[in-house]
Amino acid sequence: MTFDWTFKPFNGLFFAVSAGFFLLLAVSSLLLRHKSIRARKIALISACLVTLAGFFVYKYFLSLDAEYDLLRADMDGFNWWGELPLHLCNVNMILIPLAVLSGKKPLMGFCFFVGPLCAAMAIVMPGVGFEGCSLLLPRMLGYFGTHYMVQIEALALLTFGFFRPEFRDLPMTLITIAGITFAVFLFDMLLRVTGLYPRANYFFAVETEGNFLLDLFYSWIPLPFLYLIPCLGILTAYMAAVMGLFSLGKKGRKTSPFKNTDSSHS
Repeated sequence: MTFDWTFKPFNGLFFAVSAGFFLLLAVSSLLLRHKSIRARKIALISACLVTLAGFFVYKYFLSLDAEYDLLRADMDGFNWWGELPLHLCNVNMILIPLAVLSGKKPLMGFCFFVGPLCAAMAIVMPGVGFEGCSLLLPRMLGYFGTHYMVQIEALALLTFGFFRPEFRDLPMTLITIAGITFAVFLFDMLLRVTGLYPRANYFFAVETEGNFLLDLFYSWIPLPFLYLIPCLGILTAYMAAVMGLFSLGKKGRKTSPFKNTDSSHS
């Protein structure tokens, strides 16, 4: 009897892989618990850089995947300009190291709130060519490996002791989210105007791509980028709820398992 490697949201393999990645987060957090902040920074930044390198290896194999090209024929096949790490989930491979190095809490807030949420959505609602296939296919390993790593790397901002959600950070985090989205929208328009990738739509900043909720927002505000404004309202409620939970937890725990000061482990 051979093992069934078919990977689908919420099947047995899905839960096993998910548990494996979250176990990786738990173990690494415990191992680094008493290490210096410098050591934790090196560990998290290194993980992001390895994930980023793996992302481009995955995209290279995807560019050679004839089956994927057939499945995505309606999107004119593979185009490197459309496969950059600039989606809401995988952009965090770049932003997390920048956030850790700069210590900017609004940027950490973007990564912590947007990264795990969007990565989880990509995992449970994969696109054409990534659902119901063997996990051993290069495109499946690359797609799900990247998204799971983004998810746990963003959560590591919390478990490694770099970031703790607080209400006072909410306004600047929202401004940061809006600013990054606008910058990506401008890049989308550049790719479209120059013809490098006429379908450029990173962050869904230009069109809805058939998403029912975004379609609703576009019916309210039929303008690229601006139609995403209601999403800020949803994000505000989501972030406020998470911050509220941490605020309640803070009352019962005065100290963090990490201390954000360098120690003799440097």
